[in-house]
Amino acid sequence: MKEILASLQEINTLSIIARLTLAILFGGLIGYERGRKRRPAGLRTHILVCIGAALVMITSQYMMEIRNYTTDPTRLGAQVISGIGFLGAGTILITGKQQVKGLTTAAGLWASACMGLAIGIGFYEGAIIACAFIYICNTVLHRFDVYTMSRTKLVEVYVQVTTVNAISRVFEVIRTNNMTISDVEISKTRNSEDTVGLFITIKQQEKHDHEKILLLLSGLEDVLTVDEI
Repeated sequence: MKEILASLQEINTLSIIARLTLAILFGGLIGYERGRKRRPAGLRTHILVCIGAALVMITSQYMMEIRNYTTDPTRLGAQVISGIGFLGAGTILITGKQQVKGLTTAAGLWASACMGLAIGIGFYEGAIIACAFIYICNTVLHRFDVYTMSRTKLVEVYVQVTTVNAISRVFEVIRTNNMTISDVEISKTRNSEDTVGLFITIKQQEKHDHEKILLLLSGLEDVLTVDEI
């Protein structure tokens, strides 16, 4: 067993196949979870990132051990960590409701690249543990984050109305239900000149289910849509 592990730490055909296979499996696991949630970077993107990062570190080790080049083996890996930013930036989107989406996917891509670097250099234990932690962050902690945000006293909503009178009705309903408005921004919507978008930060005196607030506002006259942001 020790001989096999020692062989996998060296540069040979078996270790290259093993490392790139692990990159496919681990990168695919993270990418599959993102793909199920319809994120911009899914299965194939994460696999390619992880394979590429792993290959970079394999190449660095090859240059040192086989070619005997006197160079810093971490230089190529450092370029991967900084260069992966252009992919991450491509997954971050700002919607018409001023929502920023894709940050978690961008961070996952960066983490997959780092995981690939660990696989590529033969640091199998670190890669396995990192893969488990990344997956837990994307699944278990996501549910915890949603649960926590749904019960906070601060609620940020986007309300789309068709008349100016509807704005005052929205404000009145919020105040009469023991809530205060800590911030509000009014803007014209992009899809229609007849509607107005309201970005409202509501502070509750007591914790309530956010869905009740959304239903309360959506039932008003001349209110088209109500979304939590």
